[in-house]
Amino acid sequence: MATAQEKTTPCCATQNNNKVALAAPPTSSSSAPQQQSQSQQRPSVATFISAIDSPPKTASAKGITVMVRAQTSHPLDPLTAAEISVAVATVRAAGATPEVRDGMRFIEVDLVEPEKQVVALADAYFFPPFQPSLLPRTKGGPVIPTKLPPRKARLVVYNKKSNETSTWIVELREVHATTRGGHHRGKVISSTVVPDVQPPMDAVEYAECEAVVKDFPPFREAMKKRGIEDMDLVMVDPWCAGYHSEADAPSRRLAKPLIFCRTESDCPMENGYARPVEGIHVLVDMQNMVVLEFEDRKLVPLPPADPLRNYTSGETQGGVDRSDVKPLQIIQPEGPSFRVNGHFIEWQKWNFRIGFTPREGLVIHSVAYIDGSRGRRPVAHRLSFVEMVVPYGDPNDPHYRKNAFDAGEDGLGKNSHSLKKGCDCLGYIKYFDAHFTNFYGGVETIENCVCLHEEDHGILWKHQDWRTGLAEVRRSRRLTVSFICTVANYEYGFFWHFYQDGKIEAEVKLTGILSLGALQPGETRKYGTTIAPGLYAPVHQHFFVARMDMAVDCKPGEAFNQVVEVNVKVEKPGDNNVHNNAFYAEEKLLKSEMEAMRDCDPLSARHWIVSSY
Repeated sequence: MATAQEKTTPCCATQNNNKVALAAPPTSSSSAPQQQSQSQQRPSVATFISAIDSPPKTASAKGITVMVRAQTSHPLDPLTAAEISVAVATVRAAGATPEVRDGMRFIEVDLVEPEKQVVALADAYFFPPFQPSLLPRTKGGPVIPTKLPPRKARLVVYNKKSNETSTWIVELREVHATTRGGHHRGKVISSTVVPDVQPPMDAVEYAECEAVVKDFPPFREAMKKRGIEDMDLVMVDPWCAGYHSEADAPSRRLAKPLIFCRTESDCPMENGYARPVEGIHVLVDMQNMVVLEFEDRKLVPLPPADPLRNYTSGETQGGVDRSDVKPLQIIQPEGPSFRVNGHFIEWQKWNFRIGFTPREGLVIHSVAYIDGSRGRRPVAHRLSFVEMVVPYGDPNDPHYRKNAFDAGEDGLGKNSHSLKKGCDCLGYIKYFDAHFTNFYGGVETIENCVCLHEEDHGILWKHQDWRTGLAEVRRSRRLTVSFICTVANYEYGFFWHFYQDGKIEAEVKLTGILSLGALQPGETRKYGTTIAPGLYAPVHQHFFVARMDMAVDCKPGEAFNQVVEVNVKVEKPGDNNVHNNAFYAEEKLLKSEMEAMRDCDPLSARHWIVSSY
């Protein structure tokens, strides 16, 4: 992910007319004196830390405040486009034979995140806000490093010719001369072939699979039976085959596509997912792009067309749009309250770093809270959503095999949106770009992939004294970091909210289009909901798996982080509960990961606390 320019918009970004609003780095006591003090303590620091941004002499009162940067790249910064190119070129050059190199397809390239002590070292010494107390100490005083360790990239590579999946670790800062005469700013540290697995499918493979299926004569004949001869109307969504038997084993790269059909070839906003094609079984070899199995099992009529189901507004399709909603404007005439330095964010008493990976999408690093005289207190090392599982409960074909792992099978990050069009975010916005490798090793950029903005959040606290009639109220404001991705028919919006009362909240918004099935006339399904004539939505669930590497700080001599479960218990009648009204909160320390595998229990108001005492 990159921030080549500061991109802001006063409301919602439209097309390419985002206006740049920059402010100079701060020269107030909140920043400059701190750096001056550090330089006095460490006079030799200038010999190995170079400033890449020279601060202007004046500072603007408006716009996003850009803080002084001490060094070019923090260890947790997402890979740049140049680093991805170097990593790909290094791996490709390391291929043993021309055939191996030609068969390489690049699924993921992401940062090898350094050890926590490296991050602490960078935060303590190389990057503001400086925290020299975090440095490792010896008898002679603090150890002053001369440089940070080289950044590394991890690559997932699929070889289309050999059907092998491998992982590579590449060091990015060391020049390595290859035997074929090329020089790359990278060095292969390790490469490992992972047997009996298949990496995520790529958009290139999706397009190739659709073309292969639509060109398959038996498929064309089956569609003709359903009244469809124009293959431009047909939508083929490759889905992973699942693992129901050894026939589905990952020794082969397989897909079992779902079929849908639009009604108009010249209507790009038509909702083709509203017309599922039932009864056709297709199995595709994604390595060689050939149809292995085909069977027209059951002729189910296509659901009738209905223009009101399309993506366009209702009025354009003969319906009626709401006309009683007046404009709602969100303005910040003096700019936002947050400050941005590369991927480092400061807002109120919070500070953290923004990261991004092809699989997870948005990652929040190094979350800390400024707590008065105690200073910067760590809260979390890393926060992200690492997987989501969507099981379908309909036992009928083809829905029984719909059990999507949208992060692992597709990649939430690689399917994210550019937010520069439409009103995905409102207010004064800072956008971040994201860089990915494509299937052939090129670098693609999703502009405005991550949105950072402030939101009013209603009342935070209020009290009115009934004796005096006087009232005090505090409004709540939150800082929101978000991205949105599309995986086939569904959209997912991921939001991390930081509040003024010290709360962090993760929110997922599910939108988009249902994955539907077709019904015979008069038919109903126990395992789904009929939503229109000939159309039903199979029952299913969405489970989101969050990875929270907490780092709640502690005083010297305190215990390290621990997880405590809290349950509300009802006191049994007796001497301690003579009025039969007593209940209390019971805490239980979860001492191991096995013990910590718990179920939610709303009847006991079960929740968990990560603490350092």
